[in-house]
Amino acid sequence: MTLPSTVTRAAPLPQAAPQAPAAAASIDDGWIQWMAENRLRNCTPESMAQTMAAAGHDPALALAAIRELERDPVFLAARRHQQLLRKLESVVGNLQKIWELAPGYTHVEKRRMPTRDEFLERYVVGCRPVVLTDVARDWPALQRWSPADLKARFGMHQVEIQAERNADPRYEENKLALKRQVRLSDFVDQVLAGGSTNDYYLTANNEVLRRPEFAPLLADIGPLPSVCDRGQLAARSSFWFGPGGTVTPLHHDTIMLFHTQIVGRKRWRFISPLEWPKLYNYNNVFSPIDIDRPDLQRFPDFAGVKVLEVVAEPGETVFLPLGWWHQVASLDVSLSFSYSNLALPNHYLYTNPEITNWT
Repeated sequence: MTLPSTVTRAAPLPQAAPQAPAAAASIDDGWIQWMAENRLRNCTPESMAQTMAAAGHDPALALAAIRELERDPVFLAARRHQQLLRKLESVVGNLQKIWELAPGYTHVEKRRMPTRDEFLERYVVGCRPVVLTDVARDWPALQRWSPADLKARFGMHQVEIQAERNADPRYEENKLALKRQVRLSDFVDQVLAGGSTNDYYLTANNEVLRRPEFAPLLADIGPLPSVCDRGQLAARSSFWFGPGGTVTPLHHDTIMLFHTQIVGRKRWRFISPLEWPKLYNYNNVFSPIDIDRPDLQRFPDFAGVKVLEVVAEPGETVFLPLGWWHQVASLDVSLSFSYSNLALPNHYLYTNPEITNWT
């Protein structure tokens, strides 16, 4: 399992604890797993026994069970694997310290598109986010796209949105359950009338650019960076539309991509992929941390993480390098276009955790 490298301050995981027995009973497999997980997080036996006592167990028996667990050969094997993981965490932590020595590490550059060789060396191989100011300069989309244009040209078509996001704190992880089909003209009206909100959003998952009726949107996309393959644009691009106030929560992608802001502004916040051990990444590519309101009591290791921030203005293109964590907020009604058709290797494998009952 994925374990933070410095969790000695962590309290036991009461939300992961099994149900309390109706009466005093032997400690079952669910509690044994809970004890093992919390000891591997370096929670103290005393604090764990208190949690178990609150759930109905005899505290002396609970403490004895924890001591017995620590002598179990299976638990001792887990401790060995934990040492290997801690070594990996120390390696990436030391590399992060080196990265932070770079002048202006926390500053996200805004610049004109460099040569192909410089872009590859500095931002792809160098693994640094950047905002390119001139990539979309000649795109027809910059002069044409607007909510009114969407309604006039495509309003009669059905699109897939995420809805009722505010009711689900894990709305992006549970996005399949929040899918809704709406007529685009109705959604445009909703976005313009609803003000700032995170409750509904037409995100990359809508797949509208794979539909022939939306092909005119692709025709509005002009010249691409020289590192891109134009022939793959239709298959590897996405369209975004929503109100100000939408937030894409902290996560990392498994590819590199460009994200061009056509209408409105977005605030991007980036965290180095080498900071992974401090981001409590228990489920897939997501972190439970909200950079705007980090809960340092639940997630104490995040306190030392350096966050890079930049606002992408209309016509600007963000390059997202491989593995960088990011949280994105729309500051205005927003129309965006993203594409991952880089003409270089852009398929990478991640062995992601799937521990959905930890927070």
